[in-house]
Amino acid sequence: MVITRFAPSPTGDPHIGNIRTALFAYLFAKNQKGKFLLRIEDTDRKRHDQAAVKSIKDALKWLQIVPDNIDNPKVQSEHLEEYKKVALKLVAESKAYVCICTQKQLKTSREKAKKEGKPPMYDKNCREKALKYKEDKSVIRMKVPENEKVKFIDAVRGKVEFDSNTVDDQVILKSDGYPTYHLAHVIDDHEMQVTHVIRSEEWLSSTPKHILLHQMLNFKIPQYAHLPIILGPNKNKLSKRDGAVGILEYRKLGYLPEALINFMAFLGWNPKDEREFFALANLEKEFDIKNVNKAGAIFDIEKLNFINRHYLQEKKVSEIKNLIDPKILSKFSDYDVDKAIALSQDRMDKISDFEQTLSFLLKAEPTRSNLIFKKSNRENTIKGLDAGRKELEELEIFSAQNIKSALEKSVEKANLSNGDVFWPVRVALSGLEKSPPPEQIAEALGKEEVAARINNALRILKD
Repeated sequence: MVITRFAPSPTGDPHIGNIRTALFAYLFAKNQKGKFLLRIEDTDRKRHDQAAVKSIKDALKWLQIVPDNIDNPKVQSEHLEEYKKVALKLVAESKAYVCICTQKQLKTSREKAKKEGKPPMYDKNCREKALKYKEDKSVIRMKVPENEKVKFIDAVRGKVEFDSNTVDDQVILKSDGYPTYHLAHVIDDHEMQVTHVIRSEEWLSSTPKHILLHQMLNFKIPQYAHLPIILGPNKNKLSKRDGAVGILEYRKLGYLPEALINFMAFLGWNPKDEREFFALANLEKEFDIKNVNKAGAIFDIEKLNFINRHYLQEKKVSEIKNLIDPKILSKFSDYDVDKAIALSQDRMDKISDFEQTLSFLLKAEPTRSNLIFKKSNRENTIKGLDAGRKELEELEIFSAQNIKSALEKSVEKANLSNGDVFWPVRVALSGLEKSPPPEQIAEALGKEEVAARINNALRILKD
C-alpha cells in the first residue's frame, strides 16, 4: 500500500509552499488508494510554536486534505529516547561517532576550507576518536562512507547521483538530546511505513544523507519525489510580498478552499491539456506524479484571483452570504442584501472585496461632468433622467427586468438615445463612470432610494 506523509515543523502558520507539498502527498496517496499521514516534527525547540500545531490541523481541515491520523499524529518530541537509542547504536556499530568540537573550532574549520576553495564541510576532527556522548558537551555525527556514489531514482527528476565525498558528516543527535531532522525523519518514515517521500527540492541535496542512514539502519529506502520550489513573479524565491503568507491568511482574505486547492495543484503539476478548473475529487482521480514539472513554479496572484472568482460565481447567494462578515453585511441592511450579493458576485475576486465592490450602494457622489454621456449634453441628460424617473415610479414590481424595460420605454417616449438615459441613471445611482448596469443597481437599492438618487442628480445638473 502507498503511504505518504506531511511532516511540518510547528514554527508558525503553514505557508503555501508547505501546504502545496501536503496537497501533492495527499493527491498521490488518494490516487493510489493509499494512506496520507500527518507527523509533527517539533525537534527545533528554539522555533517551536505550540499554536502552530492547531494552525496546521485547521488549514488541512479547511482545505479538506485531511490526513488519516489527523487526531493522533506522531509528535517527534514524544520519542526522544527512541532517537537517542538509535544514534548510540550507530556509534556502537562505527556508523556514527561522537564529536566534541566547539562552535569556535567549527567556524575556524569552515573558514579554512573556504580559503582553500573547498566546500565548508566538517573537517572530521573527531571521526576516529573513541569518545562518549555527553549531553551539553557533545553531538553525534553520522560517518559518511568515502569514495562512494549515492544513486537513486527521483519520481520527478529521474536519475540522481551524488559523490559521497561531497556529503558532510551530518549531526544526527544534538547536544540537547534532540535528534536532527535527518535522523528523526528516517526513523519515523520507517516506523510509519512511508513508501513515498514527497517534499520540496530544497531537500534534494540532503537526500544522500538520508539514503545512507536508511542503509546504515537496514531500512527499506522509500521512493523520493522532490517538488519544484515556488517562485515569485520575478522568478526569485517567493516572498511575503508575493504571496508567501500563512495559508489561513488566505481564508481571512476571503479566498475559497476549492480555489486554493485548484491553484496550488497547478504550482508544479499540470493535466497535459487545456483544462483550468479542477475540484478536489477530480484531482484525486487524475493526479499523476509523472506530470510534475522540474522547473520552479511561478506564484501568480492574478491567477489565484481568476480561479477564486470562478468558484465564487458558481456559488449560490446564500452560500456567499454565510462567508461574509456579519458586521460588513449589517452595513447594507437598508437594501436587499441578497440582491446586493448577487450584484457583487461577478465583480469581486474574493469575499473580502465585498464591501469595496459595493461601496457605491452605501454612498454615491455623482458630479455634473460624469453624469453627462460623452455623446450627450446637459439638456438631454436632464430630460433623460426625468423621463427615467417617471417610468420607474410607475413600476409595481421593482425587478431588474422591469427596470430595464421601463428605462427603454423612457428612451422611446422622450425620443432620446440610450446614452441620454441609461448612462446618467447608472451614474446617478452609483456615482461611478464604471459600474454594474443601472437595472441591477436599482434593484438592489430599492425604489425609494433610486428616486432619491435620481432627484439628487437632477439637482446637481440644474444648479
